[in-house]
Amino acid sequence: MATPSKSPALQQTLGTVQLWGIAVGLVISGEYFGWSFGWASAGTLGFTVTSLFIAAMYTCFIFSFTELTTSIPHAGGPFAYSKRAFGPIGGYFAGAATLIEFVFAPPAIALAIGAYLNVQFPSLDPKVAAVGAYLVFMTLNIVGVQIAATFELAVTLLAIFELLVFMGVVSPSFSLANFTKGGWSGADGFSMAAIPGMFAAIPFAIWFFLAIEGVAMAAEEAKDPKRSIPIAYIAGILTLVLLAIGVMVFAGGAGDWTKLANINDPLPQAMKLIVGENSNWLHMLVWLGLFGLIASFHGIILGYSRQIFALAREAYLPSYFAKIHPRFNTPHRAILAGGVIGIAAIFSDELIKIGGQTLTANIVTMSVFGAILMYIISMLSLFKLRRTEPNMVRPFRAPFYPILPAFALLGACVCMVTMIYFNPLVFGLFIGFLAVGLVYFLLTKGQRQAALPGVAA
Repeated sequence: MATPSKSPALQQTLGTVQLWGIAVGLVISGEYFGWSFGWASAGTLGFTVTSLFIAAMYTCFIFSFTELTTSIPHAGGPFAYSKRAFGPIGGYFAGAATLIEFVFAPPAIALAIGAYLNVQFPSLDPKVAAVGAYLVFMTLNIVGVQIAATFELAVTLLAIFELLVFMGVVSPSFSLANFTKGGWSGADGFSMAAIPGMFAAIPFAIWFFLAIEGVAMAAEEAKDPKRSIPIAYIAGILTLVLLAIGVMVFAGGAGDWTKLANINDPLPQAMKLIVGENSNWLHMLVWLGLFGLIASFHGIILGYSRQIFALAREAYLPSYFAKIHPRFNTPHRAILAGGVIGIAAIFSDELIKIGGQTLTANIVTMSVFGAILMYIISMLSLFKLRRTEPNMVRPFRAPFYPILPAFALLGACVCMVTMIYFNPLVFGLFIGFLAVGLVYFLLTKGQRQAALPGVAA
């Protein structure tokens, strides 16, 4: 009698170093661009205070979030934790928030890749290059998680190397006086007038660390998630904090930082102040800087695909997206689905305007809204599960409980209130996405009950 063939499933192939590469790679493009806009509203010193607060929040969050990740290793990440803590509705809001974060970040990075390539090759349409990036890296994610993770590790190491090169080249000319001049919202000394700018700079400080939690969505593909994920997360957040501080300080001390505050390429421009326009160091930074964008773009595709897959597997999305490729054992339909949404965003950026800005200018903010809501729900889930399931196996326990998760929760709430105040229109659209998804969630309750009999829908 023939043995029935097993259905394709996610494969446990990822080691600790590869998970660390994913953790850092998901985020590292934030070290290259985006953060310097915080200087425009807060000044260098004000933004340093904001960044240290956000770094502390993320550090506390990661130490706390790791408890959930190792206790419930699930491709859905926050969706699975919140569903267990608060039932299907909690799972929906955490899953939807995470999906918004991870689906809206890639088109912004893809357009940055396209813009960068357009500088090197002026005849190349940035949008065409952005679509090309999607096609290349969706394909790489489909052909196997081991190949994808190995590539992610390689480009992440190159991106880190380039950041270290940048700091090394500009360090001999570093001047603390340059960094501190006009450091408090344009003034040399601190005053109460600097505080609003520090709050307004929060989204740009978050950009330093956004999406590191995506490692949770690779938990089902880790060889030993109870051991490897804590190491990857903790090493990852420490790596990113050190790089963020180093990049920000050395760039600000290279010369007149106000020339870097409203541009998309602060590192090349800071190096240009030191070595001039024709230096080989500058050309190397410009070229290898592309690896930072690629690392984050590639890693976030892995993250959004696992979130779509997990939600579809639980019948929160159509089951069509829960299929695993029979040869490559990857969620190929989920990978393609997120790509379709991202490519649509790329070509609609001139059609939809929010607050006078194009959609492209606001999709990063939309992604941050998703992240912050997910952080809040995840920390609430941690507190709830500690109370309702005290005997749950917890291979890693959040240190200094409840202080660390409470600080992470407080920090996330401060970020949410600030983001709403400064971005009311984008927040309204964010709520609209959640509302539309909630209607679908409520209308498909019967489908979940039929697909998962005996399980709350």
